[in-house]
Amino acid sequence: MKEGIHPKTEKVTVKCACGESFETTSTSASYSVDICSKCHPFYTGKQKLIDTGGRVDKFKKRMEQK
Repeated sequence: MKEGIHPKTEKVTVKCACGESFETTSTSASYSVDICSKCHPFYTGKQKLIDTGGRVDKFKKRMEQK
């Protein structure tokens, strides 16, 4: 690595809206996020699959016609 061209990194605390916080390294002083891995539905197992516009029903009807 070349000397003097890279920004300085420091340890920062990232704070989520749910109250969770964790440390990482960054060039910014602090971070505040809306959602993290502790409260995201995909990671917590509470994810719901949403059928937008009846796509599943349309597919089933199309398969029944053949």
